[in-house]
Amino acid sequence: MEYKIIKFQEHGDQRGMLVALEDNKELPFQIKRVYYLYGTKSGERRGFHAHKELQQILICIHGSCKIHLDNGTDTAEVLLDKPTEGLYVSHNMWREMYDFSKDAVLLVLASECYNEKDYIRNYDEFIKLTRKKDN
Repeated sequence: MEYKIIKFQEHGDQRGMLVALEDNKELPFQIKRVYYLYGTKSGERRGFHAHKELQQILICIHGSCKIHLDNGTDTAEVLLDKPTEGLYVSHNMWREMYDFSKDAVLLVLASECYNEKDYIRNYDEFIKLTRKKDN
């Protein structure tokens, strides 16, 4: 499975903390899109898709949430609860975000601009495409 936790360097003093992220230094790709999720109601799940090409880094900059990852063969569950850690998720990986704390803010850094054609929104289609690539 192509995912990993990236630990970001934090800088700070008695005034507070700061994390700076730069393309191709802390991040394995150039950022072309940034968005964030907040106010997710208790019990709700988000995501339910994979990408054909797009890569992402997910950072829960406030609160916590869990990420379910599935590459068509293996699955993993990842807890995001530190603003100094990001979850790198490669393309061709089904993802679902869930168990958001009430105060959760999930920041997403993406390698590409929004393109609906890059999305795989049907799990059965995702499995078929994954198996086709394995053969």
